[in-house]
Amino acid sequence: MIVAMLRGVNVGGRNKIAMAELRSLCAGLKLRDAQTYVQSGNVVFRTDERDMAALAARIEKAIEKKFGFRPSVILRTAADLRRVIARNPVAKRSGIEPAKLLVSFLAGVPSAEARDNVRGMKTDPEEIWIEGSELYIYFPNGMGKSKLPWSRMDKILGVAGTGRNWNSVVKLLEMAEAMEAEE
Repeated sequence: MIVAMLRGVNVGGRNKIAMAELRSLCAGLKLRDAQTYVQSGNVVFRTDERDMAALAARIEKAIEKKFGFRPSVILRTAADLRRVIARNPVAKRSGIEPAKLLVSFLAGVPSAEARDNVRGMKTDPEEIWIEGSELYIYFPNGMGKSKLPWSRMDKILGVAGTGRNWNSVVKLLEMAEAMEAEE
């Protein structure tokens, strides 16, 4: 099972893609049993493709051809999402609100220098952790009130990414695992 997360789709009235059209596009790319989750460009599907970079590029190109814009497409397997959930840096703390925990899924692993730059940022009251190709950010007061430049983290890290709140991460894994159970 593959989970594809599109960056910047259906945000602020721009880069619109109806989820039915996204599922249809996946079918046209021979991605099987595509299921979407919410309107922000999340799709879970089956594929025999193993070259994730080539698959992401193929999806990006197809979206550009059909819709006229090219969002970054970040792919993760169900096993990858299980690791993301297992590495949750606030899992053992009480009082954490899942909707305030954001995971930014990165297209690659940031350089050591970029990781050090982020770790050295003043982030209070937000907390940041980098684990491989994921960036976890906890916003105790909510994202809307944050002064942290989290929407520019990909520029700071030198790697494109797309964020999903914890509830979405868990739901995408549930969808992928349900598909796995059907096999």
